Formats: sequence, C-alpha cells, structure tokens
Amino acid sequence: MTANWQQAAEVAQQITQGWQQPGAPGGALVLFDAHHIHSTHCAGLADLAQQTPFGADSVVRFASITKHLFAALVTGPGRRYLQLNDKLVQHLPQLTGANGQITVGQALDMSSGLPDVRETLSLLGLSVYNATSAADLLDFVAQEGDLSYPPGSEISYTNTGYRLVEEALKAKGVLFNDLLQQYICEPLDISLVAPETWFDIVPGLVPGYWQNGAQWQLSSAGLHLSASGSVTGSVNHLTRWLQSLLADSGPGAGVLQRLSAPRYLNDGRTSGYGLGITSSTLGSQTLFGHGGSHAGYKSYFLLHPELKLGVAIVANREDVATSESALRVMAALLDRSLPEKGHDLTPGLYVAENAADWLEIQGVTATWLGAGETLWRADPHGDAVSLSSTFPIKLRHDGEAIVGEIGHAPRRFVPVEADSASLEHLQGRWFAHTWRSQMVIEGDRLIMGIGPAAIHASLQSLGGDRVLATAQDGPWEKRFVIAREGDKVRLLLNRSRVVRFTR
Repeated sequence: MTANWQQAAEVAQQITQGWQQPGAPGGALVLFDAHHIHSTHCAGLADLAQQTPFGADSVVRFASITKHLFAALVTGPGRRYLQLNDKLVQHLPQLTGANGQITVGQALDMSSGLPDVRETLSLLGLSVYNATSAADLLDFVAQEGDLSYPPGSEISYTNTGYRLVEEALKAKGVLFNDLLQQYICEPLDISLVAPETWFDIVPGLVPGYWQNGAQWQLSSAGLHLSASGSVTGSVNHLTRWLQSLLADSGPGAGVLQRLSAPRYLNDGRTSGYGLGITSSTLGSQTLFGHGGSHAGYKSYFLLHPELKLGVAIVANREDVATSESALRVMAALLDRSLPEKGHDLTPGLYVAENAADWLEIQGVTATWLGAGETLWRADPHGDAVSLSSTFPIKLRHDGEAIVGEIGHAPRRFVPVEADSASLEHLQGRWFAHTWRSQMVIEGDRLIMGIGPAAIHASLQSLGGDRVLATAQDGPWEKRFVIAREGDKVRLLLNRSRVVRFTR
C-alpha cells in the first residue's frame, strides 16, 4: 500500500483552517513516517494576549497522551521496581481497601474499577479550579477504597490508576520526570517536561483557552497533575518520539509491542485498551494511538506500525475534535473511507431497568452517565457503535428498549418515566460526613459547596428514585445521577460511582 500524503495534507489543511478565526487560539497537525515529517499544518494563535501565532514548536499540555509515555517507562526501566502483576498494596500499604488489590497492569489498562479522583472530587463539591496536592490525594484515595465496579468486568476510563502507579514509584524514590529525561528526552534530544501542578513554570508553555459562549477564557485546573496527564511539549518533539516508536529503535525500541499487547477482561475478551495506548481499526488496518484533554488543551496521535506512518495533533483550544480529526487524516492517508456517522436509535432519555445508570440519545451522540461519544454505522449487524477503545459502545433497539454493551459490559435501558416522587424523596440536606461535604436539595435545584463558590445544579426526574443533575464545572457541563438507596443517596458519573451522602 502506498500512503497518499497529498490527500492527507489536504484534509489536514481543511481541519487546521477551521481554527484560523481572528483572535482565536489554534493548534498544529503533523504527518510523518518513521524517518521524515511529510507536512506540518498550523493555524490560530499560541497566546491571545501577545498575538503570537501557533507553531509546531509551541509548547502545550499533552494531557492523557502522557499515559503512553509513563507506561513505556513503567514497562521498560521501571521493571526493576515493580511488575504488572504486582498488587498496588505491595507498594502502597496504605491502600487497605479494594483498591489495594488492583494490579499494576489493571491500574494502567482501564479495567481496574478505580474511581477517577477528579470526578469523585467534583461529586463532593470541589470545582476544577480547587488546588490539591499529591500527598493529600493519595490519603484521599486510601480512605475512599471502594471501586466503581468489579475489576476486569468492564472498561471505564480513569486517571487514578496512573496516579497510584506513579506514587508506587515515588515511594521508592523514583520520579516520573527523572525517568522521562533519562530514558526518552536525553537520547532523542527533545524537551518534554512533567510538571507536578498547573502552576509550575514550564519554559515556552502557551496558555490554554475555552469559549464561554461570548469570548475566549484562560483555562486552569487545580488538581495535582500526576502521570495520567502531566507532560508538556511541542508537537515537533512529540513527533520525534513517535517516530522512534515507528522505527522501533532507540528509546522507542520494543515499546509499541509492549504497550499494545492484548489485555484481557474476566470473560477472556480483549478490551482494545492496552497500557496507555488504544487499538482501533480502519477497514482492515490496525491503528494505535491515544488522545488527551485538559481544560483548554487537546491532543491526539494515531500510528500505523505496519506502514510506519502517523499523525499527531495538539491544540490550545477546548473545542477541537481531535479524535475524529486524526481519523479523517489517517483515512485520507490510507485511501480509506470513514464509516457513516449516525444510528437508528430513537432519541430521548433512557434508564436501566434495575440500576441507576442512564443513557441519552441526541443527534449522533450517545451519553452514558454523563460521558458522550459519537455513534457510527460501522457494525455489520446494524448496531450503533463508537469507534473508541476508551469508551466502547454497541447499541441497538429491542422494542422500545435499547440493549447492547457499554464498556464491554451488557446494558439494557428503557425510556424514562418521570415521576414527582423521585424529587420529593430527595428534598432536604444530605451529608458525606467523612469528607465534610453537604448538599442541599430544594425543589428542582441542588447546591453543594461554600458561599459564592457553591456549585448549582438543576434536577430532572428519571423515575424510580433517580434524578439527573446538570451543573457547570469550569469549561464543562457536568451531568450526574442521584439515586436514593433508603436513607442514603449515591451520586454516579461514568468515571466515579462510589460517592454516597446520608440524611
């Protein structure tokens, strides 16, 4: 097969031109093989205050692209400190709950059931802007030892596993950034940095931005970054590392093989998520990659190891659909067509018959427990599917019900039958005593947090003692379900399902 670099460059140019609005942030997109950069496409501004253009050397936050770098180091030089089959409690004895029984491999392959720390904090009333330290977060995870689901029973994206494996290394005096410099940056002569917090000074780092509906806003986040998403760098230097993966040489030798090795669920199926890397197919072609999303930053890369070619995207704006953009470019490069967006599902709100989770079908998007994913007509049996290994979806109708799989676990949903009792039963004050958190429900409104920093949410009945809460958390809309369980309620998001409040 011959790569169609010209066609891919034309698609890349169309994508980046969409960022070329006056006074708007932008990004960069690079097409490359194992030894050469074939084209670079940049648009928009790196810094709105300084009016400097975005270029391929602009330094951004890679966000979750960090995961494959960390996994490469854990499975490489990190093997002298810990093994994939080790239980976390072997290295972090303070993890006395169910989370301590998770293996290092499960912590990195998204099958762990570990609740995402950031999402859990948001359900306790902390906004994306609240600052937290690594030590305090480790104590928090150690005290909140429950899991969102039995390990190995499904795939659900969580950053917590990477945080804990990083802490396991740190407990031995081994720092992620030190490994990054010694084993990746110095051999390749590139500059990647893994700061601990959003507020650390990173040379050349450009601001990230999000649209509040009227204007661009500077982004920020308080959560300690961790090895789940801390690395910063330029797309040029990211590309140099990705080329070493494709060439299977230097610091990249053997890495793709290690990271993409099959990971298995309890039922024996492979999940599509390896160690910090996803696998996907485009027709008969197998691709590996990962995306990243921080407040105000987006990133993505896709690699075709067999043909030794790839695409990398970074942006300092919240609104870039990096996954779809990378797929479009790769499809053009391989002379393939993307499947058709869409589905035959009836739009509306649905709930599980005997559980708290909910599903919304709106446009071409399926939203489950607050996380949305595009649906495609890519299944030979007519099911609506996502093309995501981090959020795998396969749905179809069974009468009025919607059935299938989400996260590789079986699901069944029926149309919502709202009632007034579900809201009435939740009125009043609720407390998460361990964390000194309170929420107040009055009518169809919820308030949690302190004074003018309180988070406000609107409430909508889902029937069966379940209500859907919708709030704004910085750049993002947050939708979570509140399910009454006797004198307790449980708050559930896709990435965290362990938070409980009592009367």
